[in-house]
Amino acid sequence: MTADAAPIRILLAEDQSMVREALAALLGLEPDIEVLAQVARGDEVVAAARAHDVNVALLDIEMPGMTGIEAAAQLRASLPSLKIVILTTFGRPGYLRGAMEAGASAFLVKDAPAAQLADAVRKVLAGERVIDPTLAAAALAEGANPLTDREREVLRAAESGATNAELAARLHLSQGTVRNYLSTAIQKLAARNRTEAVRTAREKGWL
Repeated sequence: MTADAAPIRILLAEDQSMVREALAALLGLEPDIEVLAQVARGDEVVAAARAHDVNVALLDIEMPGMTGIEAAAQLRASLPSLKIVILTTFGRPGYLRGAMEAGASAFLVKDAPAAQLADAVRKVLAGERVIDPTLAAAALAEGANPLTDREREVLRAAESGATNAELAARLHLSQGTVRNYLSTAIQKLAARNRTEAVRTAREKGWL
């Protein structure tokens, strides 16, 4: 970084404190990067990004309050010039596709070398897109998520083990409608039952 160049201002969103602090420490070693804000919840991302005037957000996917992909969509809507990097343990093709649709410019797994992460931050700020090549190939092979928004909603709710009656009450649907959504989702995922359908959808990153 030259003497008069402004550092890259980072927001780091990760619910595991040890991982978050390690990432912040590693990025802090880079001469052109400053980690200005850290949050542990997805629903705190937008407010922190505004408060600290960051220009790159590094988001985990699995966070309380809101997923990183949902937070990315909110950031794109409210702060369109901010660049988004999804950094996750879960290298699932469906997550990659969802992240790109939500406005992320990069998608990397957490076991990537620190130098690769710092390089990705610089590249997205320069307008490039950075995607783990193995995940990109897997996403192309997997194809698009076959589930509709409603089918995903019902499957997510069914993950708790609730009965159809409980799901109907929670989602403000009739029991027949719940049964239809579950049946269609199970068929699309070539599953034997709702439990297997939820597991398959989770493994592929489709929920």
